[in-house]
Amino acid sequence: MIPLSRHLPGISSLAFGCMGLGGSWDSNATSAQQQQHAFSAIDAALANGINFFDHADIYTRGKAEQVFGQYLAAAPSKRTELFIQTKCAIRFADEQGPGRYDFSKDYIIRSVEQSLTRLNTDYLDLLLLHRPDPLMQPEQVAQAFEQLVQQGKVRHFGVSNMGWAQMQWLQSVLSEPLLVNQLQMSLADIDWLEESVLTGLPQGSNKHFSYGTVEYCQQQDVQLQSWGSLAKGAFSGAQTQTDTERATAALVAQLAEQYQCSREAIVLAWLMRHPAAIQPVIGTANPQRIAACAEANQVHLSREHWYQLYISSRGAPLP
Repeated sequence: MIPLSRHLPGISSLAFGCMGLGGSWDSNATSAQQQQHAFSAIDAALANGINFFDHADIYTRGKAEQVFGQYLAAAPSKRTELFIQTKCAIRFADEQGPGRYDFSKDYIIRSVEQSLTRLNTDYLDLLLLHRPDPLMQPEQVAQAFEQLVQQGKVRHFGVSNMGWAQMQWLQSVLSEPLLVNQLQMSLADIDWLEESVLTGLPQGSNKHFSYGTVEYCQQQDVQLQSWGSLAKGAFSGAQTQTDTERATAALVAQLAEQYQCSREAIVLAWLMRHPAAIQPVIGTANPQRIAACAEANQVHLSREHWYQLYISSRGAPLP
């Protein structure tokens, strides 16, 4: 059971990442073909037991949320069958300034209201703050969250790309618990492991992930979600670039045969084997790959196989 299921009973252990829905990152409207592509991906996720959908207001400049809202408009009864999470606080460059982050009360509230309209729903199951804002005033965030809860627009809150100290500081003024921290974690992105394994060793001096964040989240019962979970397919079919990647891809293929599952399932099961009960966010919109990812729920890697994959990815024995 993942920690988040204590607050959202029935939630899937995998999340479907909606960043690729709605078309390209431009001002062009979503075409009928792109809409059908999105609808097929959402259907495939639900058919494979994935009922948690991860959005952000910036994804394809709002079109990802919008096409998801069109799906719900066509099938309104589906809303009670799924969980919606979106993120806010990244602002594109505009006439007012450069690309920036914004945790101000007014911006958070306005972003949520716009997301609700695009998503064609009255409430969000979860709202995450997308990237840390150096100008954050925690009291403003608290005021925004309290208003959104009172209005019934957001049920739960979390963050993305934050270290434990930032989370602790923000949590100190919130009446609502932070339930999620979404971080870049995969079999290719392993600094979250390396910084703890290499504690006190010279070779760990260049590893940065925000030391202690994984442990803090475990201690505080915060759901760790991983973005980039499939490592852009590096170990499950995409062309690999380095000897280390090729060796790891070969090991993934070998284990997939041994566990009688897809290569995607091995890559995701490696994350899910960690005691933090990580919830991988999968970014593929291909129905076949979505089904392949869902097989991860049936795989429990042995300790030895988990370490084989870790050591292969790091390209050197453990110290």
